Amino acid sequence: MLNHHDHGDVAVITLSRPERRNALNVELCDMLGEIVREKASRGSRVAVITGEGSSFCSGADLDAVYGDAFLTALYGLFQKIMDSPMPVIAAINGPAIGAGTQLALACDLRLADQRAVFGVPTARNGLAVDPWTIRRLTELAGGGIARRLLIAAGQIDRVEAMECGLVDRAGDLNDAVAWATEIATLAPLSVAYSKKVLNNPALPTNDPGLIADFHACFASEDVAEGRLARTEKRAPVFKGK
Repeated sequence: MLNHHDHGDVAVITLSRPERRNALNVELCDMLGEIVREKASRGSRVAVITGEGSSFCSGADLDAVYGDAFLTALYGLFQKIMDSPMPVIAAINGPAIGAGTQLALACDLRLADQRAVFGVPTARNGLAVDPWTIRRLTELAGGGIARRLLIAAGQIDRVEAMECGLVDRAGDLNDAVAWATEIATLAPLSVAYSKKVLNNPALPTNDPGLIADFHACFASEDVAEGRLARTEKRAPVFKGK
């Protein structure tokens, strides 16, 4: 149901339900959220999430979508990805429909190959997505795209997704891992701080936690390492301390 391996400082996580086009159920949501948490706690700098076979994620498993347990697991997964200090990249290798689009939205960055298609067809089955999904989609893709996907139950391909900003780069899993490897060389405290601010727009600018994280970046050993690396004309080796 889920495969994962480490590529240096990058964790590669693969949804592995190809017979269901990687549809999400309670078990898979719980497993994925736990693996993201575990990888970050063990020192991975970046995670890449992709799908096995021809789909990234076809959405929620409609045999399991109608219970409270599924909603708790699904939105708990998204929150775990958002709360992780580790950046998470979605390597979208095919259709990302419904909960698949939501999973991509929860990630920090999105890279897609030519097979990628996005849609949120809740209006076709009487379901709905939570306000976070609607606002996140609007933030990333714009109000026009959000209305087309949600109100008209439309779809967009990779070209239009890149044009509107929903997708950051074109490429396959190898490209995603290469990008993640670059990001893994950056200062972890700085990256985690930026992610926290971006993912919590409702927090006031004087929030004590944000201020503490801001000052922790300037007081870190990584700042000294960056200064020394500039002096020695070499690439810095950041440790997240």
